[in-house]
Amino acid sequence: MVKKITIAIDAMGGENAPEKTIEGVKLFLKNNKTHDDFIINLFGDKKRIEEKLKKENIDRTNLKITHTDSVVADDETPLTAIKNSKNTSMWNCISSQVNGDSDISLSAGNTGVLLVVSRMILKMMDDVSKPALAGLWPNNKNTNVVLDLGANIECDEDNFVDFAELGSALYKSLFPNENPKVSLLNIGSEEIKGTEILKKAFKKLTRLSNVNNFTFNGYIEGNEIMKGDSNVIVTDGFTGNIALKTAEGTAKFITDNLKKSLTKNLFTKISLVFSYFSLKKFKERLDPRKYNGAIFLGLNGPVVKSHGGTDSLGFYYSIDLCYKIVKGNLIKEIKKNLSHLKSDQE
Repeated sequence: MVKKITIAIDAMGGENAPEKTIEGVKLFLKNNKTHDDFIINLFGDKKRIEEKLKKENIDRTNLKITHTDSVVADDETPLTAIKNSKNTSMWNCISSQVNGDSDISLSAGNTGVLLVVSRMILKMMDDVSKPALAGLWPNNKNTNVVLDLGANIECDEDNFVDFAELGSALYKSLFPNENPKVSLLNIGSEEIKGTEILKKAFKKLTRLSNVNNFTFNGYIEGNEIMKGDSNVIVTDGFTGNIALKTAEGTAKFITDNLKKSLTKNLFTKISLVFSYFSLKKFKERLDPRKYNGAIFLGLNGPVVKSHGGTDSLGFYYSIDLCYKIVKGNLIKEIKKNLSHLKSDQE
């Protein structure tokens, strides 16, 4: 009998939980009617979860509920959370991986606490010094994996090499028919540009580049990220987080101002009728909900962080991401890439 994919969900994390969480689950079940290879384990207040399931008339065939007594607060610090979180939905959700009861964990709760608790419970992989927070971005050809997005403010060349291996493994698990193409985010594309750490990482990645793991494309500038010539973008958490917030803000600025321009007067409103479907497609392409879900890489189990303020559609996409990650054997891909790195060092 084939083991089913089990997704553990912190049903109480983030804004408007568990309502938003359950509505996201409903969308996932609706879009996967023909699949019977997964189980969703919801961690949280059993009474509230069951009331919402009943209200939404959700079939519970592929669902399981694990009751927990408390929730990690959005303003809680990692230090206090470690002391008080062992009975929370977040803690128990992640712990289920250690027991072998789930394959991946998902939460929209406090990011700092989630990272610390995940690292404490799941532990780091032996050959990885720092975990990375990876996200998905659209590009002209498909999708980018970008890391680190905030887990590590300072990084050395070995961290960048680890991130390249981790990001490439994630890309292969999501897009098995495509070749990961890695680039280092820098202030220029020439080899002489950047810090000494970047230059050292450049040399190591050049040596490691091969068709079985990833192709190294050298440096990439911020304005080239969306081009799609590279699909795994490596940087430190400080730069990555700023790049992410800038990209999100720019996308919102464009869509908001386009909407204002097209509803400004009668003439523009008439033109909107003729271009409606093209504009709708454009807006959907930039919709951040479609790329909701940052992945903690480098732990002995995958953990996905949903944006706390996303809606049910955004949460659905993060559940779908979890399903694809496990289906694509992410941990197996990571171990294969790390063995490639280890053999190079011997």
